[in-house]
Amino acid sequence: MKIIVTGSLGNTAKPLAEQLIAEGHDITVISSSEAKKGEIESLGAKASIGSITDVNFLVKAFEGADAVFVMTPPIIGETHIVENTVNAGKNYAEAIAKTGVKRVVMLSSVGADSPVENGPIKGLHYIEKLYNELENTSVTLLRAGYFYINFFNDIPLIKNAGIIGGNYPENINIPLVHPTDIAKAAAEELVKNTAGKNIRYVVSDSRPPADFAKVLGAAVGNPELPWVEFTDEQSLEGMVQAGLPQEMAELYVEMGKGMRTGVVQKDFIEQGSPVNGSVSLEDFSREFANKF
Repeated sequence: MKIIVTGSLGNTAKPLAEQLIAEGHDITVISSSEAKKGEIESLGAKASIGSITDVNFLVKAFEGADAVFVMTPPIIGETHIVENTVNAGKNYAEAIAKTGVKRVVMLSSVGADSPVENGPIKGLHYIEKLYNELENTSVTLLRAGYFYINFFNDIPLIKNAGIIGGNYPENINIPLVHPTDIAKAAAEELVKNTAGKNIRYVVSDSRPPADFAKVLGAAVGNPELPWVEFTDEQSLEGMVQAGLPQEMAELYVEMGKGMRTGVVQKDFIEQGSPVNGSVSLEDFSREFANKF
């Protein structure tokens, strides 16, 4: 199959491309960085270099493809983040419609069923709607959990203050995911002969924040590491002081609030809380310790 992978050589796109290449598919990886061209080609893929803000570039890249894996970058600028995310989705949808691609797999998120109280996930909610309106294209929405690798952002807090925390309590279950589990699920879905519009949750583990502290703390020699529940104001202040742009920090605070109220996890729980990935929190803790 001729398959297009967006996301350059990121945490999900690279293992996805590697798996599809190993299976013998004709893979093109889209990247905005000319510097990635050699690395993409060294994997055995074709490189298509350009901007996802350019619909004409996407149309050219998608032409003749049997399937496309679409994802939007996690941060698109420092302002108008949700709007920019939705616009990227619109560009993908337009290119898919113009080229008649029959199979699309989208990287979405747990919480994308809600239009409110989910922070940066809000953009994915509207993109899901765009893809569900595509005619003659089968779509699978991969709703992924909270990325384990986001915990790397907590390393300075653990080192400097001896705590880990967020603006949600220690006793609610949060769905988690490893990028390699997303890549495996995406590879499976891209080659499926599936009709209609479908949702698949991709979650590697589902655990309370108390376990985040216990397991990650133990991995770095601090088994008594406490989970601290911050107020929304404390959480915002901490992220801005750490250098996060104001608007992105506000969106993350909103997402934390959605976890606290249960809005983000609601549909995941109602669908039976499917945990189908292979990388547990304990497995990831070794990766965390190496980064620490």
